[in-house]
Amino acid sequence: MSVSVSAKASAEALAPRFKFERLLNQDQAGRRTSLLGTIDGQPALVILERAPFPSSSDYLSAVTGNLRTLKNLGANDIYHWYLANSGTIPPQHAHTPTSLNSSSSSSSSSTTTSTDSPDGADVSFADLKINLIYPCTEKHVAKYSKQGVRFVSETVQIYTEHVRPYISAQREAGRLNWVYNIIEGRKEVEDVIYRTPYSGPNTPDDGNEGFLMLPDLNWDRKTLDALHLLGIVERRDIWSLRDLKRKHIPWLRHMRQKFLEATTTVYPIEEDQLKLYVHYQPTYYHFHIHIVHVALEAGATQATGKAIGLEHIIEQLEHMQGDEESGMDGLTLCYTLGEAHELWTEVFEPLKKKEH
Repeated sequence: MSVSVSAKASAEALAPRFKFERLLNQDQAGRRTSLLGTIDGQPALVILERAPFPSSSDYLSAVTGNLRTLKNLGANDIYHWYLANSGTIPPQHAHTPTSLNSSSSSSSSSTTTSTDSPDGADVSFADLKINLIYPCTEKHVAKYSKQGVRFVSETVQIYTEHVRPYISAQREAGRLNWVYNIIEGRKEVEDVIYRTPYSGPNTPDDGNEGFLMLPDLNWDRKTLDALHLLGIVERRDIWSLRDLKRKHIPWLRHMRQKFLEATTTVYPIEEDQLKLYVHYQPTYYHFHIHIVHVALEAGATQATGKAIGLEHIIEQLEHMQGDEESGMDGLTLCYTLGEAHELWTEVFEPLKKKEH
C-alpha cells in the first residue's frame, strides 16, 4: 500500500509553512540542528540534519568545480578550511530538483516537488535530511533542547515505587498510537522489511510472539554504513527491558536471528556487521529493538548509560537465579538522564536532595 499523491502533497506543504522561533540545539559536530517554531499557530519542531555525500561518480566529478559559495576559514601549510554551499546536480539530473515545497498555491516557491515527476523527484543529491514533529509537545522540545546530563542508579525499589508508575502514566497518555498503526497495518505498510504473520489485536499477550522490522526514521535509507532499523513487537505487556523475564529467552533469541537474517537478505551486509541493542530509558514505552550497522557513528543514543546490547540482556537472563518469572525488574540499572527529563525532575533530583 503506497502513500497517495494527495497525502504526499499535503505532507510536503507543511515544511514551507514552518515559522522559526528559536534554535534549540546543535549536535553531532553541528551536522544536526533542532529548531522550534510553529505551523499554522501550532508548535512544531524541525530537525535539520546534513545528509551523507552521494557516492555517484557524476556528483563527485562535478562537486569541486561547481560550488555555489566558498569561504576560506584558515590555512596552515598544506591544510585549508572552508565553508561551502554545494547544491551541485549533474546536468542530466537538473530537470528533477528536490524540494519539500508543495506545488500548491500556498507556497511561493516554484521548486519542483515529488508530485511533479511521474517517477518522483530525484533525491540523490539532497543536502539535508529533515524530520518534522508537528504538532510537537513540551516533551519533544525538552528532548531536543541542549541540557545537562546526569548518571543515575535505578534500584528495584526506585523502579517499583517511582519509575513503573511513571511509565504507566506515559502509556495511558495515548502516545503510542503511531506504534499501533504500524503493528496493525494502518501506516508504513510499504516500509516493513520483515514481519511474522500478524496475530491480530485479540491475541493474548502471553501467546503473542509476533514482531516486525522497518527502517528507523533517522536513517536516510541509502547510506549502508548508517543503517538503522527498528524491530517492534506486537505484544503490549512488555513496556521496556524491565519486563523481560527468563521465560522470554527463546523468543528473544528467535527475534534476534530473524532480524539478522532479514537484514542480510535485504541489504548487502553480513551478520557480524550488525549490532542489536535496547534503550533504557527508551523514548517510548513499547518494547522495541534497534538494529544498526557497526560503523554507525556511536552518538549519545549508543553510549553507555543509554544502549544495552540485546545479547547482554539475554546473557543476564540466562545466568539469573530463580524461576522462569525472574527478570530484569530485579536488577539495579544505571543510565543517563537529561536534566529536563521528568524522571530527573520528579524522581531522581528530589531523591538526591532528600539524601543531602
